[in-house]
Amino acid sequence: MDASELVIDIPSDLPPAEWPECCIYRVPKLLRKVNEKAYTPKLVSIGPFHHGNDDLKDMEKHKLRYFKDFFQRTTLKKSQKDLASIIAAKEETIRHCYSEECGLESKDFVKMILLDAIFIIELFLRLTEKRENDYIPSKPWLEHGIYYDLIVLENQLPFFVLEDLHKSAFFDSSSLSHRQGDTPFRELSLLYFSRNGKHKNSDIYGNVNHFTDLLRYFFLPPKLLRDSFLPPKPSHQGPLDHLYSATELDEAGLKFKAIKDDRSLVDIKFPENKFLKCCPCFNLSWLLACLPCLKCFPCLEGMERFLQVPCFEVDDSTEALLRNLMALEQCHYPFHGYICSYVLLLDFLINTEKDVALLVDKKVIVNRLGSNTAVADLINNLCTEIEVTGSYYSDLCTNINVYRDNPWNHVMASMKSVYFPDFWRGTAAVVGLIVLTFTFWDFLRPYLKKKKK
Repeated sequence: MDASELVIDIPSDLPPAEWPECCIYRVPKLLRKVNEKAYTPKLVSIGPFHHGNDDLKDMEKHKLRYFKDFFQRTTLKKSQKDLASIIAAKEETIRHCYSEECGLESKDFVKMILLDAIFIIELFLRLTEKRENDYIPSKPWLEHGIYYDLIVLENQLPFFVLEDLHKSAFFDSSSLSHRQGDTPFRELSLLYFSRNGKHKNSDIYGNVNHFTDLLRYFFLPPKLLRDSFLPPKPSHQGPLDHLYSATELDEAGLKFKAIKDDRSLVDIKFPENKFLKCCPCFNLSWLLACLPCLKCFPCLEGMERFLQVPCFEVDDSTEALLRNLMALEQCHYPFHGYICSYVLLLDFLINTEKDVALLVDKKVIVNRLGSNTAVADLINNLCTEIEVTGSYYSDLCTNINVYRDNPWNHVMASMKSVYFPDFWRGTAAVVGLIVLTFTFWDFLRPYLKKKKK
């Protein structure tokens, strides 16, 4: 065969591998195989990826009921055609937000997006009204299941679609006033997803792509959110090759301090004590263990080294939440994988149920799974098929490892655990030391008197 006759036809309209607007992804196959259930909605289909799934058809009737009630709610006399035209005008942009072609014709695509978007908006409005007899809010298991379906990465609508429809239905641009839906959609979203009452200030959030992206915002401080849209910094690109486990660090005298304020989950700190760094022999953790009342003196409490870790609650939904956030970072923020770095850090700290037991005892982890072994297995499996190009915690882990490898810290930790674990044993150790000192003095005193003569 003449090789010169072989020609590969390249279509002139060949689409790019990924459009610039792309932000909603199919979870990579290797990652999905690890735990397929975590990436699959269980009750309701949102968007094209799971549209038409037979297991999710029961919720389609409720979508239609909410769709009907929504148009009775709006007082701006918006019709289905009015809202559908908003989606039709941006259909190409909306399609480009998805990593795969859905194969739906234009009419069917617009209908699907409109029905799903109105269902979400109506659901948020009803939950803020706290209707007692409404079907979904009156059944906690159903409302809880929909909540977690709405954070699945493959089950998303572009956030701008929801905002545009909500504004069109309730905001009268001519009079510059709101009607019945006077709460902006972003505020409704924050109220819905911030179940613990935190993160209600929408001013701290910039561009939100979808609900999974919004949940990621909850875990990151504002500085890291801004960095997510910037080129990666070299200081954040060092790999995290090694970190001692929680029990190994505890054996070296490192304390774990649970932070229960509004600090973001990934905001882990290891405050440096320059005085102890130069003179580790002045580590007074053994004294504070015997006399906790001395902690009221900041100068003495500063003699201990703490790893400050925001409190982390683990329950039945934690795995699905973290897996979808990590999948989002793998696809959309590959060089700003702060959640991935956080989970990898936990993976190093937790090797066995003993590590979990220590962190639970220090209130760093709130275990709602019941078993420490279950928490250890969960954390150890989360990073399977996850690629982390660099770690946000490289410098922090380096400092922790240096502390752990300092032999003097081991000496002080051993002295504390053996002789000063509590007030009574510490008192006995001090009394014994005094008795030993006087005994040794009585032994030396005759020889000292002879030398003087």
